[in-house]
Amino acid sequence: MARGGVNKAVVLAARMAILARGENPSIDAVRIEMGNTGSKTTIHRYLKELDDSTPSAEAESAEPIDDELMALVSRLAQRLKEQAQEPIDQAREQFEQQRKALETQLAQAEKANTELHQQYEIQSLALTQESEALHETRASLQTEQNRNAGLNQALADFELRLQDKDEQIRSLEEKHLHARDALEHYRNAVKEQREQEHSRHEGQVQQLQMELRQAQQSALVRQDEVTQLHRDNERLLTENRGTLRELSLMQEQLKQSNSRQDQLLEQANRVDAERTLLQERLRVALLESQAQKQNIDEQAQINKSLEIKLAKAQAELEESLRLAAAVAAVADAAKDD
Repeated sequence: MARGGVNKAVVLAARMAILARGENPSIDAVRIEMGNTGSKTTIHRYLKELDDSTPSAEAESAEPIDDELMALVSRLAQRLKEQAQEPIDQAREQFEQQRKALETQLAQAEKANTELHQQYEIQSLALTQESEALHETRASLQTEQNRNAGLNQALADFELRLQDKDEQIRSLEEKHLHARDALEHYRNAVKEQREQEHSRHEGQVQQLQMELRQAQQSALVRQDEVTQLHRDNERLLTENRGTLRELSLMQEQLKQSNSRQDQLLEQANRVDAERTLLQERLRVALLESQAQKQNIDEQAQINKSLEIKLAKAQAELEESLRLAAAVAAVADAAKDD
């Protein structure tokens, strides 16, 4: 099979070129003339076809052969131009693709640069807001600390009041127990006395009834005292429950205040860290400023020294001028003499 680009016209052109040089158009010579392309079998077949058509071609005049050769050369040139134009078009298309890719990358880079600039402005604004938030946080922290101190003091007062209430309740309970024991003891004593005196003479019943009435009156008085003690106990218990509710509320407020204080402390620590960084930057700037100030002082000293030297030079110059004027005056006087 013939390779790509080898056909009868190409073989004919190679054959004509060899004949024009006066050489023998053999298979190898034709293949070399075509750039060592094409199989020898295909070249042989085309040469045989051309040899078969040679008598009729030679019978024609020289001018038609030249026209056919020019046509073949023109077609070959056109095909070579098309084949050469194809890689040029591919290279141009590749260049356009690369150009579009570079333009896209450039647009992306410009967009990223814009975004970075916006982020820088946002961060600068955020730093300013953080500084303001630091001042507000410190003020809030101071307020919360003062409020927390007040709550702690109020809690301590409530605890003292609660202890006093507990002491009063314990005292009332002890009084209640003593009164109940005394009443029970009295009832038992009356009961024993009643049983002992029941066997006595009926003549003493009147006296016993009188004593019983006195004992009942005394018992009523003690019962009233016990009732009053119960009421006082219930009142103190009610006050104690109210105090406990207030204490629970104060403890909840204290817990919230402590939580808020922890948050504020955390914010203050974070802001202090940022402040430390800013202080470090300020310290570096101050060091640079001090170095520049020192350079300025040294330059000022140098300028001062130069001014002193200049003053001395001016004084010496004035002295020289004065002496020169005196010498000139003496010379003028000598000439006049």
